[in-house]
Amino acid sequence: MAYLTLHREKLRQNFDFLKGMFEQHEVSWGVVSKLLCGNRKFLGELINLGVHEIHDSRISNLAKIKEINPNVQTVYIKPVSKRNIGKMVKYADVSLNSELTTIRWISEEAQKQGKTHKIIIMVETGDLREGVMGDHLVDFYAQIFELPNIEVIGLGTNLNCLNGVMPSTDKLIQLSLYKQIIELKFNKQIPWVSAGTSVTIPLMLHKQLPKGVNHFRVGETLYFGVDLFEEKVIEGMHGDVFELYAEIIEMQEKPLLPTGILAANPQGETAEIDESLYGRTSYRAILDIGLLDVDPKYLIPEDGEFEILGASSDMLILNLGENPKKYQVGDTVKFGLKYMGALGILNSSYVDKVVK
Repeated sequence: MAYLTLHREKLRQNFDFLKGMFEQHEVSWGVVSKLLCGNRKFLGELINLGVHEIHDSRISNLAKIKEINPNVQTVYIKPVSKRNIGKMVKYADVSLNSELTTIRWISEEAQKQGKTHKIIIMVETGDLREGVMGDHLVDFYAQIFELPNIEVIGLGTNLNCLNGVMPSTDKLIQLSLYKQIIELKFNKQIPWVSAGTSVTIPLMLHKQLPKGVNHFRVGETLYFGVDLFEEKVIEGMHGDVFELYAEIIEMQEKPLLPTGILAANPQGETAEIDESLYGRTSYRAILDIGLLDVDPKYLIPEDGEFEILGASSDMLILNLGENPKKYQVGDTVKFGLKYMGALGILNSSYVDKVVK
């Protein structure tokens, strides 16, 4: 059976690297746990690192975090739907918001629950996902200021997640200026400029982060050690916190080309025929994992000598050529994972999860 491993010590070393960097720059930060898809075992490993603030986009995951350690500050990181506001206020101490109507509903619910709910107002800075337009921000804040049981603790932004717009010093300075304008206008202190995500870390590493930015929300770089500007592992961090192992369930020498009338497969793909390969064979391995679990394009084979040919819902097909490593049925094949690959695997109930 396929299984995913989390390397505890490598995760800790990545965490310690980031913790030291943020402390050096006097920046607060929280860990984004949505990649873990609510897996209690892995959430426990995260909390055992000494994480005091965890962000997630699923309320059920925040509920599990509160069950494990109610003292962890939980942050809901996408606009909440009206029907989920009650649960969100119950399990999230903080939420990211960009809709005035929604914040009014949150205020009403917080009053019912006898809580003060903290919010970070998200500001649009160019990537065109969630965020209030800057020209509307002062009026927006003026109306929030009147709402009971709501405390604004930050202005935030999100970049790179939709259209790929990268963070820049100028964009982050602009967000810091919005904070100063609101503080002066309303004589209120806003503690955080939450403009940092994993994609912003390279600005800090290259000393290009404006001083006003003092809060980060970090997931991908913690789990994969990656510099998202240069798409490489940061020196001193680990890119292999997660590893996937899949078992060979068939090994046969077969023709390189299919035979018969070709039509689209269930994925809508039609095989391309290279006539120069007629009559040739290779060893093919079938692994016990498929599209239900992960898109093959997000897998990184440890053994660079074989080729991933494709996948069906429950099986992954490899071309091993002459099989120089002498793989056999029952052997396991190891893969590294890109972020979206790990997300698919962690969201799959069909793949075991193991801590090493």
